[in-house]
Amino acid sequence: MKLITAIIQTDKLDEVREALMKAEITRITVSRCAGHGQDQGDVSLYRGHEVKPNLIPKTRIDIAVNDAFVDATLKAIVDAARTGNIGDGKIIVTQIDQIMRIRTGETGGDAI
Repeated sequence: MKLITAIIQTDKLDEVREALMKAEITRITVSRCAGHGQDQGDVSLYRGHEVKPNLIPKTRIDIAVNDAFVDATLKAIVDAARTGNIGDGKIIVTQIDQIMRIRTGETGGDAI
């Protein structure tokens, strides 16, 4: 089991969600977040001074999947979120040691 965390541009959320649904990945958690990597944000002028924003709004998607769905999930996210420009985001894949569905008490892959 893996936890896939994708940090994407906010305006790409609908495209990514639709791509995930086509790949039969339907259970996702979405949160708003802010940060920056290489993309430091656009410089703007405020009262004659250049101002750089510290953090850029992004969207975080967390998806717990069984090992068989990892590649399909990654492909769906990349295909839908990629623009080819700095700031497209990151995908992090981490191992899940244990998972439990609270309602039923199911554990492991059955809980996903």
